[in-house]
Amino acid sequence: SYKFESVEALKQELDVPTDRRVFAIAQALHEKSLSVAEIHEITKIDHWFLRRLENIVKCWDAMESFNLADVSKDLMREAKKVGYSDSQIGGIVKGGATEDQVREKRIGYGIVPVVKQIDTLAAEYPAATNYLYMTYHGTSDDLECAEGGVAVIGSGAYRIGSSIEFDWCGVSAIRALRQRGYKATMINYNPETVSTDYDECDRLYFEELNRERVLDIYHRDKCDGVVVSVGGQIPNGLAIPLDKAGVKILGTSAAMIDNAEDRNK
Repeated sequence: SYKFESVEALKQELDVPTDRRVFAIAQALHEKSLSVAEIHEITKIDHWFLRRLENIVKCWDAMESFNLADVSKDLMREAKKVGYSDSQIGGIVKGGATEDQVREKRIGYGIVPVVKQIDTLAAEYPAATNYLYMTYHGTSDDLECAEGGVAVIGSGAYRIGSSIEFDWCGVSAIRALRQRGYKATMINYNPETVSTDYDECDRLYFEELNRERVLDIYHRDKCDGVVVSVGGQIPNGLAIPLDKAGVKILGTSAAMIDNAEDRNK
């Protein structure tokens, strides 16, 4: 993230926006150096959006006054609703906590994301697609658990060194699994890919690619294993964290992926 060294630098960024403007807004709200009204006056961003960002900061302020053991169920749920990851919560609470400690506390409270189905038919007919996402803004799942199958982690956003070739690899892995009779789940968030066509797999989770979310899906659907070796850099970086969390890695082992990633090994 970016750090602006003075209020004047913040105001300059807000007044003449670049791709760093959102960081300037976050810093101003977090440090209380500018009010919502002042930010609105400079940026002309609607108060409604700025108040939503302010709510995220208020949740941070509330959490940092508690140890993890003292974080209430309501506060934990609110933190998840406004978008904080378990890892972020661990860094906010007094005394700090690990991602797994926060996860254990959260699940102990019964706070887990629900699965919702994206309506691809504009509510004209009942949606039957398997285009799914997870959210804490809900009380029930739209679909039952998958009860097994193999999850394939996609490539995420295209970038230098990670482009369409990894989409081809992910789609080929899904098709091969289905041809062999396995239920195939794709986890990816790039709408430009063939892998996020919901008819390519049995379940498509349009989700961020991180340890927390993959574990949520893995445990909820009781996956038989996860393929991380066909999606490029992002899945490769998740190999060791997922392996240490007890996820069954299929194909190239986490240790061998890590060995190939680190030129010093």
